[in-house]
Amino acid sequence: MTTSVSVESSFELSRDHEDFRRVVRDFAAEHVAPHSAAWDAAARFPVELVPRMGELGLFGLIVPEEYGGSGGDFTSLCVAIEELGRVDQSVGITLSAGVGLGITPLLTYGTAEQKARWLPDLVAGRALAAFGLTEPEAGSDAGATRTRAVLDEASREWVIDGAKAFITNSGTSITSVITITAVTGRRPDDSPELSTILVPAGSAGLVVDPPYRKLGWHASDTHGLTFAGCRVPEANLLGQRGAGLRQFLATLDDGRIAISALALGLARACLEACVEYAGSRVAFGRPIGANQSIAFAIADLAVAVDSARLLTYRAAALKDRLRAGDGSVDRAQVAAAAARAKLHTSTTAMDAARLATQVHGGSGFIEEYPVARYYRDAKILEIGEGTSEIQRLVIARGLGLPVD
Repeated sequence: MTTSVSVESSFELSRDHEDFRRVVRDFAAEHVAPHSAAWDAAARFPVELVPRMGELGLFGLIVPEEYGGSGGDFTSLCVAIEELGRVDQSVGITLSAGVGLGITPLLTYGTAEQKARWLPDLVAGRALAAFGLTEPEAGSDAGATRTRAVLDEASREWVIDGAKAFITNSGTSITSVITITAVTGRRPDDSPELSTILVPAGSAGLVVDPPYRKLGWHASDTHGLTFAGCRVPEANLLGQRGAGLRQFLATLDDGRIAISALALGLARACLEACVEYAGSRVAFGRPIGANQSIAFAIADLAVAVDSARLLTYRAAALKDRLRAGDGSVDRAQVAAAAARAKLHTSTTAMDAARLATQVHGGSGFIEEYPVARYYRDAKILEIGEGTSEIQRLVIARGLGLPVD
């Protein structure tokens, strides 16, 4: 159900993409929407849904066929995340993080042995992977990473000590591996040497902290992690030693496009809710949508949602052209497009949730209506995968401004 990569300058979605959208929309309507409110209220991660998503091929959209995937394009992944996020943000981020942060680093930097070991189960939805970057004192400032990995020359094992925070998909019953960043030494200029290491779930010395009580994304699995003398084989180094900074920056670029698709799904859901409620709720003898103050606000939201869609899928198209080897596209262009898409779309989602709650009035404050959940879920979109301030920093530097 995926499409071949196009390197055309246009980034309009193809008929195949729209056909695939309908497949995911039907799946979300049947298997997600009826349960979203209950999962949210119970703060329960729906682990039973992951294999069903795997059967539909969602985790394997960008993975080659040799590992069980369909070898499709990144745009198709964004379509799937958008449609799931339109119904349930927690389910959408499970897919987004499972592929963008879990599968992508393995697929991009893993050895043949590492790929063969982990990817088939991840693609099938029999397992989930996580990416441990953020720390209690190192979020946007990843250079402040305190987690250390020391190579024990006698046993040829990495000995890991430190902590990670806010790690998605890290504590489920089917989590199989967590890719972490750690300081593995010092460079000649005395700056930290950052590397990425694969830590199998259940490793001795790895402690999965209790789940967070979160404002939103209640049905998403999120934990802190503690490493206390955690030992993994030397062969679990992912890619080259010291290449961690470059690796996770590239991973975050992809993740920002995926988060843009997730935010687009929420913004669309809010817009649809506004139109439906404003057209049916009667006050003072007429639908509230007859009032210009409401109608114009919804009209402005429609424009913002369209802009968000264009920015998101432009970034996805650039990513696909880069993957296809188009020499006219480089990583810097993808990074800039990802930052612009993530900044605008997450802001639009937050504005959309605020407007939807306001249009619904008192009903918008009641959990019976999904807009209350949309409001709670929206805020993290301006924080995760790089805050809005970090996106502005990336954009400003891309413009050549001497901003610190």
